[in-house]
Amino acid sequence: MKVYPFKIPKPVDEHLIVQIDKEPIFYNRLHQHEEIQISHIINGNGKLLVGDSVHQFSAGDTYVIGSNLPHIFKSIPLEKDAHMVTVFFTDKSFGSDFFMLPYFKDLKQFFLNATTGFKVITNKEIIAQQLIELQSQNRLKRFISFLELLENLSQISTEPLSSFIYSKTLSVNEGERLQEIFDFVLKNFQQSISLDEISKMAFMTPNSFCKFFKQRTNKTFFQFLIELRIEHACQLLSSKKELNINLVSDMSGFNSISNFNKKFKKLKGITPTQYQQSLLQ
Repeated sequence: MKVYPFKIPKPVDEHLIVQIDKEPIFYNRLHQHEEIQISHIINGNGKLLVGDSVHQFSAGDTYVIGSNLPHIFKSIPLEKDAHMVTVFFTDKSFGSDFFMLPYFKDLKQFFLNATTGFKVITNKEIIAQQLIELQSQNRLKRFISFLELLENLSQISTEPLSSFIYSKTLSVNEGERLQEIFDFVLKNFQQSISLDEISKMAFMTPNSFCKFFKQRTNKTFFQFLIELRIEHACQLLSSKKELNINLVSDMSGFNSISNFNKKFKKLKGITPTQYQQSLLQ
């Protein structure tokens, strides 16, 4: 199976795919697919890379990932299997003009928001229940419930996942190279990573590497690395509230507490201490 692009397996006559993932970890290769993806995390946590951004995911989260938006769910292995229910479809699954019918004008916001992906913020329980129930419904009931799900997703508060869409579909070679870069960074972000080191790993000169990465993520490599480290710090602060800030800084790859505080506040708007205190309220 090629890493890029990723094909969702489906029968010829199936237009709406409901998939259950229950494995030690989720599929953790960088991939994109034509289908819009609506996923609810039943169990598991880790990092979600979408487009140009890094997020942390955990049980109870629901995400919408737009068509051909590159992404990875990088799970943290737990005693209990990672568990996710997902719906895959395209805007042409039911005919090229189906969603253009006047009956569906209220769904316009959903498709607009899906372009860059989003996290569900309000009505989370209702939407999660709708997704979970789809797997046991017959085709007609599933279709009706699916439209009701889209209606709800068009009316809720959301949090964007990405701010940049690469205008071209990445080639297999480009996707594999990005996958190798992300794999390396996800395994080594707690250590010092130099531009020379990451460039050599990607078999590129430093200048070529910087240009390649910026064009495809809209960020410099070190911007991405800092965001990954900050999201890891947030994950530590959320899951291990007894950790002190100095230790969180070290475990997230920062070589000084002052630099950690500065970068954290720039990205999150508050200091690590304030973030930790907000979790205890």
